[in-house]
Amino acid sequence: MLYYARGSETDNLSSADLQQGLVEALDKLGQREKVLAIPPDITRFYSRAGELTRHAWEYFGDRLTDVLPALGTHFPMTEDEIERMFGDMPKELFRKHDWRNDLATLGEVPAEFVRDVSEGKVDFSWPAQVNSLLVDGGFDLILSVGQVVPHEVIGMANHNKNIFVGTGGVEGINKSHFLGAAYGMERIMGRADTPVRRVLNYASEHFAADLPIMYIQTVIEATENGQAVRGLFIGDDTECFEKAAELSLKVNFQMLDKPIKKAVVYLEPEEFKSTWLGNKSIYRTRMAMADGGELIVLAPGLREFGEDPQIDKLIRKYGYVGTDRVLELVDENADLRVNLSAAAHLMHGSSDGRFGVTYCPGKITQAEIESVNFEYADCGQMMAKYDPTKLKDGWNSVDGEEIYFISNPGMGLWAHADRFK
Repeated sequence: MLYYARGSETDNLSSADLQQGLVEALDKLGQREKVLAIPPDITRFYSRAGELTRHAWEYFGDRLTDVLPALGTHFPMTEDEIERMFGDMPKELFRKHDWRNDLATLGEVPAEFVRDVSEGKVDFSWPAQVNSLLVDGGFDLILSVGQVVPHEVIGMANHNKNIFVGTGGVEGINKSHFLGAAYGMERIMGRADTPVRRVLNYASEHFAADLPIMYIQTVIEATENGQAVRGLFIGDDTECFEKAAELSLKVNFQMLDKPIKKAVVYLEPEEFKSTWLGNKSIYRTRMAMADGGELIVLAPGLREFGEDPQIDKLIRKYGYVGTDRVLELVDENADLRVNLSAAAHLMHGSSDGRFGVTYCPGKITQAEIESVNFEYADCGQMMAKYDPTKLKDGWNSVDGEEIYFISNPGMGLWAHADRFK
């Protein structure tokens, strides 16, 4: 059922609008006694999910007993990050998701189904795993809050991905990432109907029907005047996601009239501390990059490769060596076979030799960057040349050279018509 829907390419919803829409939807539910909120973490700060979660807490009071950020494989949020994103909400409400432990398996999507939707690219069953709190917590309402935006693994982020990946476990996350990578990232990004989404929808329909989940979905556009909330869609089935995805494709997808020969992408240091996240600069621009072009990644907050110590170790061991080579490495090495999300990330994070990637890190050495198969440039020098406070999103001229600047790769998807078919 769709409880609330408002959005268009020209809407710009205020904080009061978001609160009003949420209250209108919650009022339709009737009395609820124990509520769990599942927002994203600080890496989705601009989703407005923190604000919506706070409004839910204000609505329910002490009946909202737990907040479980959908970390997936990410680091737990710090107290400063919680305060930045959620304001004055009590920090004792917040729980830490451990994707390697504390899990409940709701069911198993059959291998035949996964094989069919992937066109034979993979042949395994998929476990529908969630944090055990969802099953054992006794909640009569679970609020899944987040932003629908183009995504490299599933096509369009959020909805039940927030549940099965954001609060999921090792096997489920590994296999879902690998399914998307094996099927082909460029066949997935910007599409609402993908193999990974079909697997998650199967799990929702067959194994999670008894979980009282309400989805709260925003659509955000990055504009010259800051982030604009273009839509808010709230419901308990796929309709709210489908409406949000349709709007997101209109406001988050930039179809360029020519390929980019040189792109400069800025990674905000509070949000992007790893290449696990920072490689959105590669994922989201790869369909716009010209063959032989260069992608320069300004990453002043970069301090590691993986958000998880085990994945960080695998990235350092194997590097971003291209899709074909990673598939060979999976066949040859047990440590990658049992960490398929790491293998998928290594495929996603390579340009497969089609264009160059130059990282300008704040806290990783030149030797480390080059060891994983990226080019290196000094962060200070490159930030001085390509000053993100002076460049505008889109085409710019720097010292007579044409560049394309992106201030936040997590807010969109860029492509040239020749590569988006």
